[in-house]
Amino acid sequence: MKEVSIIGVDLAKQVFQLHGATSEGEAVFRKKLSRKQFLAFMQTHPGCIVAMEACATAHHWARTLSALGHVVRLIAPKFVKPYVKSQKNDMADAEAIAEAGSRPTMRFVEVKTPEQQGLGMIFRLRDLLVGQRAQMINALRGHLAEFGLVAAKGRENVDKLRAVLEPSQEWVDDLPPAVRYMAQLCFDQIGDLSRRIAELDAQIAAASRRSRFSARVQKMPGIGPITAMALEAFSPPMETFRQGRDFSAWLGLVPRQHSSGGKQRLGRTSKSGQRDIRRLLIIGAMAVISGTKVRPPAESSWLGRILARKPRMLAAIALANKMARMLWAMITKNEEFRGGPLMAN
Repeated sequence: MKEVSIIGVDLAKQVFQLHGATSEGEAVFRKKLSRKQFLAFMQTHPGCIVAMEACATAHHWARTLSALGHVVRLIAPKFVKPYVKSQKNDMADAEAIAEAGSRPTMRFVEVKTPEQQGLGMIFRLRDLLVGQRAQMINALRGHLAEFGLVAAKGRENVDKLRAVLEPSQEWVDDLPPAVRYMAQLCFDQIGDLSRRIAELDAQIAAASRRSRFSARVQKMPGIGPITAMALEAFSPPMETFRQGRDFSAWLGLVPRQHSSGGKQRLGRTSKSGQRDIRRLLIIGAMAVISGTKVRPPAESSWLGRILARKPRMLAAIALANKMARMLWAMITKNEEFRGGPLMAN
């Protein structure tokens, strides 16, 4: 048998498809293995390059196979798709993964540590609970509006609805008992979700205090414990980016290009990167811009000039882009944040 240089693995929950190829790209074997068979096969196979899509369970398998002596390359699925020749199936996907993994100019995903994935789980669960609380509040507002009880948006108005439905109110008896009971269930669920979110916020705050990384990046205006934790959990080592613009492009904060024939055409923000960090940076930038109502920036400053000629949302995206570049410089150069609230010229 010819020597296998790279193995493309199409991951799944139970059945994995493997495609082994030589350094010249010639196919050596194609195998369909169960989960246990896959691990046993890789334990006995000589060390080689193993390419996988960066999808669910990929980081676990990357750590496991690296411990067995293999060189693991994780590839973003969008970079694998162009190598699928015709029909899409597991065999074609595995071959495409092997082909993409053998390209010298391919971009690979950094393998995450268990600690990073643990922080990511805290962040994802908090995000889920916040969404469930908003869903419950909107459902409560919608149902009570059918009975003439209208409240403004936002969880700060839940207490107003609760006060309106107090038993001491005379007209409450006119509501059907089922309405009062269902409303109380909603109030209890909202309160329980708020307590769980507060517990996760406390865990995030404690983790950020223990981390020197989080403590340093939080000195930048617009960066709080949640954003700092998202940076630590989801971003690869900053040294993998050549410059701050590369990190900003990875986040999707740069314009999309439609350039051709030497003519540069820039479109809207690409939004093609890590959406969680991008969203948090934009929220932080909006908080900084909102603070300019109390303390307006100098007209000659960078932020002052942007706000003078652009809508607030566009200014926030531009500021988030600037924050991303500054974060890259702070981390790679091991420097502290210097200057005022992002008002540099």
